[in-house]
Amino acid sequence: MKTAYIFPGQGAQFVGMGQELYQLNDTTKALFEQANDLLGFRITDIMFSGTDEDLKQTKVTQPAIFLHSVILAKALGDKFQPAMVAGHSLGEFSALVAAGALSFEDGLLLVSKRANAMQAACEAQPSTMAAILGLEDEVVERICAEIEEVVVPANYNCPGQLVISGSIEGVDKACLLLTEAGAKRALKLNVGGAFHSPLMEPAKLELQKAIENTNIQAPICPIYQNVDAKAYTDPAEIKANLIAQLTGAVRWTQTVQHMLNDGADNFVEVGPGNVLQGLVKKVNRQAATSSASVAAE
Repeated sequence: MKTAYIFPGQGAQFVGMGQELYQLNDTTKALFEQANDLLGFRITDIMFSGTDEDLKQTKVTQPAIFLHSVILAKALGDKFQPAMVAGHSLGEFSALVAAGALSFEDGLLLVSKRANAMQAACEAQPSTMAAILGLEDEVVERICAEIEEVVVPANYNCPGQLVISGSIEGVDKACLLLTEAGAKRALKLNVGGAFHSPLMEPAKLELQKAIENTNIQAPICPIYQNVDAKAYTDPAEIKANLIAQLTGAVRWTQTVQHMLNDGADNFVEVGPGNVLQGLVKKVNRQAATSSASVAAE
């Protein structure tokens, strides 16, 4: 069996996440405590018993999901035998740590920096995202390109589900035109800003320096990266793609298609929730999917 391990992005968080992992053994507990020290605040308190509102802040959400995913992957031990890995947006950082390309510490610090930079970019310019359901990708791309305000396809989640991102005016105009063009729904999302759009350029510039100064090694298996959905093992290419990711689209549909074409017959989601398993099934109903789990010792 060729197992593809996939790592979720922002939106998968829930209060109580990671608590069982923390209590699993001394190793997992030590990693969570190391994260508290590195971040300079007790993120575990917010993860285990904070409010939805606290957990929803980008600067908390991203490290929280990263920690849940990465510590779970480490807890799998010898069972973690990926033929390939991929992560949705933030999940790409989790995938890189799990596949040995990034250290736990470097991965966490990059994710924290990314989250803070994205939050600052959101606060600097009000912006939003919307899910467009039931329309061909090409139609969404064409209509976005015709609008003068900033609005771009941001997340190619699965066939018939594309998230657009941009200025509030741009997204509102696009929603109207896309509904007229036959979209089943154009649903504005409850997000802090226009992720994966040109409006993230200030965050990208800030993150670029940090990524360039971080040691990235060849992963133990290919990683399929968001910007073009292709498989990479070369550290220089992985870095360039990570930098481009903040303003580029997440090509998840194409990623799953490429993994299937390359022989993946089993997709294991590592982290909170099961959103990615649902998206895999929308690409190929026959694909086997499951959630990673570890039993208490």
